[in-house]
Amino acid sequence: MSKFNSDKMGTMPVGKLLFSMSVPAIFSMLVQSLYNVVDSIFVAQVSEDALVAVSIAFPLQMLIIALALGVGVGTNALIARRLGEKRREEANIAANTGIVLSLINMALCMLVGLFLAKPFVGLFTQDAAVFTMGSQYLMIVMVFSVGVMIEMTCSRVLQATGNMIVPMISQLIGAITNIILDPIFIFGYFGVPKMGVAGAAVATVIGQILAMIFVLIVLKVGTHEVDIAPWRHHPQMQAAKDIYRVGIPTFVMNAIGSLTTTAMNAILMGFSATAVAVLGIYFKLQSFVFMPIFGLNQGAMPILGYNYGAADEKRFTRTLALSFGVALAIMVIGTVLFWTMPEMLLKLFNGSDQMLQLGSYALRVLALCFLPAACSIIMTTMFQALGKGMMSLVMSLLRQLVFIIPLAWILGQLGGLGAVWFCYPAAELLVAVIFVPIALKTIKKSFDQERQETGVY
Repeated sequence: MSKFNSDKMGTMPVGKLLFSMSVPAIFSMLVQSLYNVVDSIFVAQVSEDALVAVSIAFPLQMLIIALALGVGVGTNALIARRLGEKRREEANIAANTGIVLSLINMALCMLVGLFLAKPFVGLFTQDAAVFTMGSQYLMIVMVFSVGVMIEMTCSRVLQATGNMIVPMISQLIGAITNIILDPIFIFGYFGVPKMGVAGAAVATVIGQILAMIFVLIVLKVGTHEVDIAPWRHHPQMQAAKDIYRVGIPTFVMNAIGSLTTTAMNAILMGFSATAVAVLGIYFKLQSFVFMPIFGLNQGAMPILGYNYGAADEKRFTRTLALSFGVALAIMVIGTVLFWTMPEMLLKLFNGSDQMLQLGSYALRVLALCFLPAACSIIMTTMFQALGKGMMSLVMSLLRQLVFIIPLAWILGQLGGLGAVWFCYPAAELLVAVIFVPIALKTIKKSFDQERQETGVY
C-alpha cells in the first residue's frame, strides 16, 4: 500500500488534510505562473509585435490545456469516487483509460498544429512579422503537446490517491526548465542559434516533456494505490464515458475560455493592437491570482469526491466552506495588488507609454472580477466532485461566453475601449449570484441520493 493512503481523505481533520493536499499544488501552480510571466517578459524584450503574436496564439494554446485538463480532471474525479466506494480495480481501469484518451488528444493537437496554425493566426493580423512569429510559436506547442497531455493526466491520477508531492515536483521541473531555457533559445546563448519567439515555444515543450518523463518514471518504479498498466487493467468504454461525463464539461469550460479570448482579441483589435497585448499581459498576471485557487481545487477535488462517494456530507461541506474562505482571501490580495501597482506590473513587460496608460486602467477594472470569480471556481470544482459536470459547463458557458462577449461588444459600442473591460466583472458577478443557491440545493439532493444508493446514513 502506498504511503499516500487515500483513506486519510475520510479520517484526517479537514483543515489539516486540505492544507497538506493543497499547498504542494498551490506552490507548483505559483511556479507555473512565474514561468508564464517570465516567458512573456522575455518575449516582450524581442518587441511589442512579439508579445502581440504570442497573445494571438494564446487561445489555441489554452485549447491544448483544455484537452489535457478535461481528461485529467475527469480521470481524477472518477478515481477518487471509486476509491471512496472501495472499488479499487475500477479505479485502476479509470486511470489506464485516462492515459489512452490523452494519447488520442495528443494526435488531434498534432494535426491541428500542422494544418491550422497559420490560418488561425492569419485571421487576426495582416502584419507579416506578427504572422510569422505567431504561426511558428503555435505550431511548435501544438505538434509537441505530448508532454503536457501525459503529464497532466498522470499527475491527476496521483492526486486522486492523495499524492500531491510528485505532481508538484513535475510542475517544478517543467517550469524551472522553461525559465532556464527561455533566454537561451530566444536570444541565442551558449552557441544556441537565436530563435526569437519560436525559442520560447521550444523551451515550453522541452519543459513539458521532461516533466512527463519524471512522472512516468515515478509511476513505473514506485508503489501506488492505482496501477498504471494498460495490459493488466484494460481501458474500457464505460470508464471513458464516465471520464468524459466530467471531462467534456471541463474541456468545454476551458475551451470556452479559448473561444472567448479569440473573440475578445477580435473586438480589441478593432481599437488597437496594444489593447490585445494588454489583455495578453492581464492573463499572465492574473494567473498569479487564479493559479493558487486552481491548486486549492486540485487538493479539494479528491477530498470532495472521496467523501461524496463515502456519503460523508459533514466532511464534504466542511471542505467546501474552507475552500471558499481560502479562495476569497487569495482574491482579496490579488485585487489589492492590481489596484495599487498596475503601472509597476506593466513595466515588467517593457510597456510603452501608450500601454502603461491603457493597461493601468484596464487592470484595475478587470480586477473587479476576482472576488465573484472565487465563488464560481470553487462551485465548479464542487459540481465536478459530485459528478455534475454539466452544471459546471452551464456555469462556464454563462460566465465566459454567453455574458462576456455580448457585453464586450455592447459596451464597446456604447462607451468605447474603456467600457469593454467591464464585461469580465459583470459576467462573474451575475453567475455567482445565480449559482450560489443552486449549489446549496444540489449538495443536499446529491447526498440524499448517494445515501439511498449506498445505504450509508
